[in-house]
Order: sequence, then structure tokens, then C-alpha cells
Amino acid sequence: MIASTLNRYFAARFVTAALAVFAGLFVLLVFVDYIDLLRRAGGRPSISALLIVQTSVYRVPQLLERLMPFCILIGAMTCYLALSRRLELVVARAAGISAWQFIAPALWSALALGVFATVVFNPMSANMQERAKQMEAEMFGDSSGSLQDASGFWINQVTSEGQAIINASRSQQQGALLTGLSVFRFEPDFSFKERIEAREATLEPGFWRFKNLRRYTLDGPPVDQEVFLLPTTLTLAQVRNSFSTPETVSFWQLPGYIRSSESSGFATAGYRLQFHKLLARPFLLAAMVMLAASVSLRFFRFGGVQKMVLSGVGAGFLLYILSKVTEDLSKAELMHPLAAAWLPVCVGSLAGFLALLHLEDG
Repeated sequence: MIASTLNRYFAARFVTAALAVFAGLFVLLVFVDYIDLLRRAGGRPSISALLIVQTSVYRVPQLLERLMPFCILIGAMTCYLALSRRLELVVARAAGISAWQFIAPALWSALALGVFATVVFNPMSANMQERAKQMEAEMFGDSSGSLQDASGFWINQVTSEGQAIINASRSQQQGALLTGLSVFRFEPDFSFKERIEAREATLEPGFWRFKNLRRYTLDGPPVDQEVFLLPTTLTLAQVRNSFSTPETVSFWQLPGYIRSSESSGFATAGYRLQFHKLLARPFLLAAMVMLAASVSLRFFRFGGVQKMVLSGVGAGFLLYILSKVTEDLSKAELMHPLAAAWLPVCVGSLAGFLALLHLEDG
């Protein structure tokens, strides 16, 4: 009964600390993003402050997903340092409870938080990111710039009517809706036909629907049109596989994207890496708890608390660098996505386990 009560107490303290760090970081990021959007909207009095706040709230969760391991690391360190400062760990040890026993509740809690983050928070953040793109496009139009590189998005398609090269400044709905378009059309013999400038284009079965466009030819003045249909052989799945980044695809949609990308001949390394990273997330959060415990269980009266905190943050930063290196190697197809996703988890878990084994058992 005592062990069960202590387990619930330690788990509650850890979850409370982790959620507090997460909430504090969320508020800070929303505030910073709000200031940035407010600066960009300075010359547009029609944009309300409430809409800017809503856009910031929708943009931040995807960034928080990347920072979630650090939230768990800092939360676990805060929890164990507070328990040590109040001598609660001393009492637990005096009652015959080892360090492994009062770390176990935090490990199980981290695994549960990781599962929740993968199956619930990840789809929610992906949907919110898409909504944020739409709201940003409504606020700033095409002048806000793409979230991708400066050259925007490119599509090259060839049909019976000739070749068409499409450039879009922004992509929404994972490529199904494009804005800020320039289209260069060529005849079947590859001679130039016309250039089209359009506000937006939507992919529908068998054609692109352009709206509010202007057509330029070599032998006539520009012609304005409300709607123009450009035939295409591209499917919605192919376009989405080309335009969507792995981070904007939810966990439940990733297997379907991987299968459709393989059947369409697209590279799947990024999607596979993201899928395995989401599967490994619960164990990565547990590894962060192990690292935090290895530097946070020393008694306060022994001193060196600042060094312990810095060493824990440094270990988390090194693990983050390792994950970025393996991620880049996987995207360059120099490392299997399975190894790239699980190597940081194994390294972090083993490092924390060996450090605890040395400190607790000699």
C-alpha cells in the first residue's frame, strides 16, 4: 500500500512538473509568434488582434512537438530536484525504496505521455498547422511568403496539350490548393505558348481550376479571366505526396502516404523516418527521464546542483544533435529510417541507465 501510494505521488509530481514546463513554453512561444505576426500586420488595419492570436495558437503546437523531449527532461529534473530539496527522496530511501523504484512511476508516465503525443497531439498539431496556413494566407495574401524556400513550389506536367511548368508561392491543404501562381505553358513541340499569372488554383479530377488570372502571349495584349481550366494527369495523392512535408502529415495518415509515395515513384525516406520517430517518441521521453534522474538524485547538501543541471541540459543537447545528424543521414538515404529514429533512443536510454547504475549501485 505504501509503495502504491508513493508511486502515485511521484507520478503526479512528475506529470505536474512536465505539464507546467510544457504550458510555460507554449505561452512563451505564442507570445513571441504573436509579436512577429503583429509586426508583419502593422500596415494592415483590417486584421484584428484576435485573429493574430488565433493564428499564433495554431502555429505553435507543431514546434512544441519538436521541443517535447526537452520539456520532459526539464520537467523531470525540476521534479527530482524539488523532491531532493525537500528531503522526500531521503525519506523514501530510508523506507527501503531504491532509486529504481521511485524512477519507475516517471518512466511509465513518460511512456503514457509519449503515446498520447503520438496518437492524439500529433494529428491535432498537423491539422492546426494546416489551419494556420489558411488563416495566414487570408491575412497576408501572397505577400507573406512561403513557409518553404524562397523559390516556392514547382510542378512540371506534360499532357497531350503540351508542357506546363507551375510555380506557386504557397501551398495549402498539402498541395491541393496553391496560391500566388505563375504558369509557363509550351506547345507539344516545346515552343512557348503563354504565361499565366493567377491568384489561386485548386486541383480537381482531371484539371487545375485557376481563379482570378491574367494570360500573357507573345502576339497579343494580356487577357483577364475569372476562371481557367488546365488539364492535368496528376492525381490528388501525387500532388500531396509532392507538396506535403512529413511533419504536416498526421501519424494515422503516414502509412497511407508511404504506400502511395512508393506506388507513385516518390522518395519515402522522409515519411518513413517521421513514422518511426513517432513510434519511438514514448521511449525517447522515457530516455529523457533516465537522463534527468542520473543528474538530479544527488542530495542538496552535497552541493554541485548547478553542475548537475548544466550536465543534464548538455546531455539533452548532445542527444538532440545526434538525432538531427541521424535524421539528415536518413533523408539523404545514407542511413535506414529505422536506425535513424531509434539510435538516439538507444543511446539516451543506455547513457541514463549506466549513469544511474554507477551512482546507485556502484
